[in-house]
Amino acid sequence: MSMFSIHRPSNALFAAAWLACGLFLSVASKADDGTANSAQPTRATAEATPDPTEGTAEKVLPAASDTEWLGSLRSSADALQWTDNIIRHDWRLQHRPGSDAFRILDPADRVVQEGPRESCLEAFAALEHSGQMPAVSGPTVIVLHGLGEGRRSMRPLVEYLRSNLDSTVLSFGYASTGAGIDDHGRALATVIAGLPAADEISFVGHSLGNLVVRRWMGLAVDGDIARVHRMVMLGPPNQGSELARKVAKIGMLVALSNGAARELVLDWNRVSPNLAVPSCPFGIVAGGKGDGRGYSSFLAGDDDAVVRVEETTLAGAGDFLLVPVRHSAMMKAPAVQQATAAFLETGQFAPPPTPESP
Repeated sequence: MSMFSIHRPSNALFAAAWLACGLFLSVASKADDGTANSAQPTRATAEATPDPTEGTAEKVLPAASDTEWLGSLRSSADALQWTDNIIRHDWRLQHRPGSDAFRILDPADRVVQEGPRESCLEAFAALEHSGQMPAVSGPTVIVLHGLGEGRRSMRPLVEYLRSNLDSTVLSFGYASTGAGIDDHGRALATVIAGLPAADEISFVGHSLGNLVVRRWMGLAVDGDIARVHRMVMLGPPNQGSELARKVAKIGMLVALSNGAARELVLDWNRVSPNLAVPSCPFGIVAGGKGDGRGYSSFLAGDDDAVVRVEETTLAGAGDFLLVPVRHSAMMKAPAVQQATAAFLETGQFAPPPTPESP
């Protein structure tokens, strides 16, 4: 979790310190990794159903995953300062929270235009009219990253879903430490309102991204809620975060925290009542070893080194899957990718068995 913003130095210092804390907890139990490699994804609601991810667990836990994750976060520092307002496939109009700055990014994340809102809206409309941006219509999946991350962190999962689903897959980026969960929920509302032809919308969230969707659901108009099809939650802190409570005891981090990070650390009791429980079918994927101890000796019970398995639970879930994978590596894990696609298609993490030929 990292953000190195020249515009918000307190956010940069806080996120760097939070990242150091998270990585320390993540590597604390690396000596135990050998016990996880033989574990298999575990479905809590349908043990007798064949699991499509069986046999992949040994590929899910690369030792270098945390180092690779840190490198990707550093390269995404610019993206973490901006929040999407309009998305057309990989084109996007973005706003920098707390300012009047807007910009347009092309599919390669190059800045096409920047300036005040009106001029960027006009330029975006001109690009649409020219045919450079295909319209978004039909079944659509919106993918959301977690705290201190950027769209880049979700790219492996986005690419997998685009290759395996007959849907348009969009990646929603937001300045997670630059604004609160309410602000992120409203930004998501703006994006969804700008997709009137997307008649069926599903969500895949990682960590904080799930809370952003749940907040949007509490703010959304009935017409938009009616378009929601399914949701997959990856490592969601649905019941708060013990890691955040530990951070709350570190005075320097509390003093520097802003936006959604501060809400997780200090204001969970205020935030949580405003997070709607999805009315659509939803499934939860948690990371853990399945041994009651997890990846971090600093967190109680099973965990993915950041979120405890118990913290991911939410009443009403249609399916639950435990995968031996750390929080930061979920998006790259084949077991998670396959299970996510299966749920979006069928409402279950394992597809129904193929009928035998007579």
